[in-house]
Amino acid sequence: MLSYVFSVNDSTNRYSMKRRILFLILTILFTVPCISEVPRRKVAVVLSGGGAKGVAHIGVLKVIEKAGLPVDIVTGTSMGSIVGGLYSIGYTPQQLDSIVRNQDWLYLLSDEENLRNQSIEDREKKNTYILSKHLTLSKRQISAGGIIKGKNLQTLFRCLTEGYTDSISFDVFPRKFACVATDLVTNNEYDFHSGVLAEAIRSSMSIPAAFAPVKKGDMVLIDGGMCNNYPADLARNMGAEYIIGSTVQGPEKTAQDLRNTMSVVSQIIDINCKRKYDDNLAITDIPIRVDTKPYGTTSFSAEAVDTLIRRGEEEAMRHWDELVALRRELGLPDDYKVEPIRHQQPILMSQKHKVDHFNFLNLNPHHIKFLRSKFSLKDGDSIDYNRAEQVTTSMRIDLFYNGADYNLSHQPEGQVMTFEAGLKTGAEFNVGARFDTEEMAALLINCKLPMHTNLPLCFDTNVRLGKRIKVREEMIFHPISFTKLRLAYEYNHNDINIYNHGDRTYNTTFSYHNVDATLLDFNVRNFNCTLFGRWEYYHMDKVLTDPDIIIDMKFRPQNEHYYSYHFRTQYNSENDWYFPTRGSRLRAGFGYYTDNFAKYNDHWGFSATDASWRIAIPLSKRFVLQPLLYGRLLLGKEICPMMSNIIGGNHFRHYLNQQMPFAGIGHVEPVDDQIIAAQLKAQQRIVKSIYLIARVNYAKSADKLRNILQGHDLWGAQIGAYYKTILGPLGAHAGWSNRTKKPNFYINLGYEF
Repeated sequence: MLSYVFSVNDSTNRYSMKRRILFLILTILFTVPCISEVPRRKVAVVLSGGGAKGVAHIGVLKVIEKAGLPVDIVTGTSMGSIVGGLYSIGYTPQQLDSIVRNQDWLYLLSDEENLRNQSIEDREKKNTYILSKHLTLSKRQISAGGIIKGKNLQTLFRCLTEGYTDSISFDVFPRKFACVATDLVTNNEYDFHSGVLAEAIRSSMSIPAAFAPVKKGDMVLIDGGMCNNYPADLARNMGAEYIIGSTVQGPEKTAQDLRNTMSVVSQIIDINCKRKYDDNLAITDIPIRVDTKPYGTTSFSAEAVDTLIRRGEEEAMRHWDELVALRRELGLPDDYKVEPIRHQQPILMSQKHKVDHFNFLNLNPHHIKFLRSKFSLKDGDSIDYNRAEQVTTSMRIDLFYNGADYNLSHQPEGQVMTFEAGLKTGAEFNVGARFDTEEMAALLINCKLPMHTNLPLCFDTNVRLGKRIKVREEMIFHPISFTKLRLAYEYNHNDINIYNHGDRTYNTTFSYHNVDATLLDFNVRNFNCTLFGRWEYYHMDKVLTDPDIIIDMKFRPQNEHYYSYHFRTQYNSENDWYFPTRGSRLRAGFGYYTDNFAKYNDHWGFSATDASWRIAIPLSKRFVLQPLLYGRLLLGKEICPMMSNIIGGNHFRHYLNQQMPFAGIGHVEPVDDQIIAAQLKAQQRIVKSIYLIARVNYAKSADKLRNILQGHDLWGAQIGAYYKTILGPLGAHAGWSNRTKKPNFYINLGYEF
């Protein structure tokens, strides 16, 4: 019995032992995976505001990734929101580096229109005026509140965030993201955790007075730096357990630093930016403070961008040991690499999207028909973002809307592209100014007044003040997308010195009137052709000359009127109006002149045929050759003296409609009725905006076309230096020609008009 008991107990003990062993094995099997799946602690990167100085964040991000640190959360303010927002959706630091280096920041930080696909006339206007202002005459109009609306920046943000254009939570981004703006109404901080990404970062960088604020419901949002320029607390609230911070906020200014208006304004902003700054810096595990001196918020030059990114890298490398220690604390191996986010395809501006339906808001049926015709917008077709930008540009330029926007969205009926018009422009004012050593100062004022009609109609007024006075009033009617009808009156009061072989022969003042009726003004991107009739009248006021000099010249002032018919065509694909490095420019025209609609002085009228062709041939990134061929032929039994050929200066049609440029001749000189010329221009860019330019000219002139090869030889040369400024080219040149046999010196500031 005792043995049985021991036997039973022994069996029971063995069974119990087996159960314990089995339980231990199962516990180990289920516990080990749970231990391995313990989530990694969250790392956040916080990027401060600072304008252009904020590009240093890109260098910091490069080093963070080089150290093998994965980033889970990104927060930023102002420029930090731009860099951080793009990084959060998958842009690599290398891609961000390329983006900031390849932007035209002067264009982005303005509201200039992209006129590459607009008419040659619109592009010429852009290169004539130094100041433009649109007025919207409406009781509903609210002041933008900033010098710059930010239209071009918004376009860039939209293109760079393609794929994230819907209103969504920023938590679904590959890296959780949030940015900060300030509500100007309440002076409270507003944190973007959702919405349209492009609008969020545009709101966050709305520097007061510089950029127009962004309206969101009852809020008016401005730069987030006014409340929280370094939002580390925001990252902590989003679940960050480790914070790496990059700040470009400089040291506090002293009284010696506040010496001008800009420094005072900057200090006011900096004082507001200090709110929360010290507290947020205190909760940062690895604070990286980049030295950005002497650069400021607008230092977007190539040199500044390069230096700031490099300084960001250098400062981050000083924290290398801390970054590596953090990676090890996260339990990551030394060879851990941050993998790029593969689904992100940056800069999809060239990709086309199939659009099931085009929708138009706040446009009348005639304007919708105009846009559909001009850009061939048919439901079911494909469109890219460049094309969409051309449509909104046309809405502002051709249809006179003060604002225009577009949006591509997914609707139940498919992909919908919506074009939305803002308020109609009340008037557009443009001002140009120039100075030169021949005419001294001149001012050009333009006013464009759109009419609120079904089809585009406007009145355009130009007034030139100076030694020469000009007034031109024009009515422009745009019945269909590709052509315009025009009716214009022009008055000129000219005061011109006429030279002969370098000597001033006489001074003449005369009044000039003309009326143009344009029946065809056809425009397709770089090409334009016009067909018009003209009445013109010359009235001589006075001629001042030495009585011993007999005026025996081709160009002689006299009272005269003409009725003429003209056809003109031009092509221009040059990438810069004054200093092109690629492209070509062609202009040709024919005019038939009469004094009674058919004949001139009781016989057939005379004709003027002119042409010019220039092409830019880049031989290197800095050196360009520009050959130019041009000429003007006057044919007929009797040529009116007022239509004689004129050469001199650097530009076509500067003083008189028939004027042609010629190197080494600074003043206007009449020449024979037939002239054919060639010019070679060499353009060397020294630095970004400074050019050395040399020109050589050769021409043949004769009274009869058949004698052109035996005609007079003309040649000249000049050399000069020019600086490209926002007021127009500033430069000087010196030249000499065999026609004048005298040196010529000339100084100019401003656009040509």
